[in-house]
Amino acid sequence: MSSTVADMLADARRRFTEAGIVDPATDARLLVAGLLKLSPTELLTRSAERLSAEQAELIFKALERRLAHEPVHRILGEREFYGLPLRLSAETLEPRPDTEILVDTVLVYLKDLAKAQSRLHILDMGTGTGAICLALLSECPDASGVGSDISADALLTARSNAERNGLQDRFQAVQSSWFEDIQGSFHVIVSNPPYIASNVIHDLAPEVTKFDPAAALDGGPDGLDAYKAIAKDAARFIRPDGVVGLEIGYDQRNDVTAIFEAKGFRCLKSVKDYGQNDRVLVFALA
Repeated sequence: MSSTVADMLADARRRFTEAGIVDPATDARLLVAGLLKLSPTELLTRSAERLSAEQAELIFKALERRLAHEPVHRILGEREFYGLPLRLSAETLEPRPDTEILVDTVLVYLKDLAKAQSRLHILDMGTGTGAICLALLSECPDASGVGSDISADALLTARSNAERNGLQDRFQAVQSSWFEDIQGSFHVIVSNPPYIASNVIHDLAPEVTKFDPAAALDGGPDGLDAYKAIAKDAARFIRPDGVVGLEIGYDQRNDVTAIFEAKGFRCLKSVKDYGQNDRVLVFALA
């Protein structure tokens, strides 16, 4: 007799628990619901439904991938960020909830600027899936944005995510190493750059080291290479009343602030994440 939805959910939870997966119940629920295209409510109301052989096989293969430490959203191929469904690819970082804090923080400045001017322009450096830029565009109908990245794969993914969310007319993907091939000036420059020191990457969870692209993690010997590169040229590309919003590592606030102050910026705001670690800094020209 074939398994029911509830049977498969229980089996997934048991196997994840035995394997020491950190949050086995949540991962089981997300994976089974995502593969069967069920909402959280449907997962309950349709729990007695029997699965076809194809559905059971699909879930079994996905469980094996999760047991090999592949993150749930990479298995599903997408993740929601700021209410937008975003496709993931091999060379994109999986957008995480802490990065939504950067969007929340920058939105306040963007909406203030929108009161005084129309046609705001945003630059998202190291855009990956396009998550940050697309979230800002979805909240600010008068804004347009550029998502830059060194990875052609990431830019294809960002473009497809813009189309999927109806933002393609206001989003441009540009291949560039930081400001190298960027043109124009911007009201807001944002980035969640690589900020992990090279020598500690191997200490991260296998979900990160085996499946996130190294280029999106490695911030050089001290984790600060990207901030130095952005600070070096940001003044040439930011509008006089514009802001630079950055995600940072938990112990980098003082170092990143010093880097930007040395290049003529002042820190407007520092914001902590849900774990009460420093996570976002906002700068303006001094």
